[in-house]
Amino acid sequence: MRGGGGVAGVLSGLARLGRDLAGANDRSLVGLVAEQVRCAERGVEVARRVTAGIVEPARARHLIGVVEHDGDAHRAALIGRLRRTVTSPIDREDLFRLSRGVDDVLDATRDFVREFDLFGAAPDPLYGPVLDRLAGGLARLDAAVGLLPDAPRRAAEAAAEAKKPGVRPAYQHAVAALMPGTGAAALVPVLLLGRLDVAGQRLAAAADALADGVMKRFQ
Repeated sequence: MRGGGGVAGVLSGLARLGRDLAGANDRSLVGLVAEQVRCAERGVEVARRVTAGIVEPARARHLIGVVEHDGDAHRAALIGRLRRTVTSPIDREDLFRLSRGVDDVLDATRDFVREFDLFGAAPDPLYGPVLDRLAGGLARLDAAVGLLPDAPRRAAEAAAEAKKPGVRPAYQHAVAALMPGTGAAALVPVLLLGRLDVAGQRLAAAADALADGVMKRFQ
């Protein structure tokens, strides 16, 4: 009996160890995605500061390059870890989609800042509401990602919230405000606002990837 109990104890211990290792791995993967989201948030802050005239465009272009490098490093680390592991907090494909979506948000924000400098755009409060909505969505996505290891269903609900700040409506209102005086001078803000609209679409795609992954794993 003691031998049987011993075997049962060993098996129980191994199962507990497996769960602990899987949990640690999940947190590691989630942590890398969370770092990506925070890089995207930092990118939006750079965009906010350059459009407000707080940072010179050339300086902002340098800063966004640094932020993008950090985001790429975290994404590369995530991909490398996914190749070496057999467990993940949600479906591996959806986790990859989530990471790619966040990377796309940062890329679109990078393009916005670079073109702001390239086009010689002037600081303008017109960009503020769109950037605020984008920052709000990223903050909610950050919270959703943090819930993945321990509360996946709540993470899916929080991911849906990440789409609610509504970058597209803010973009549409900003473009509509430009329409009465549309001309050469208005083309630059329209082009730049288009970049932020793309960032909002990518944010929504990232949120959908998180929610889809949870539904597949825990439905």
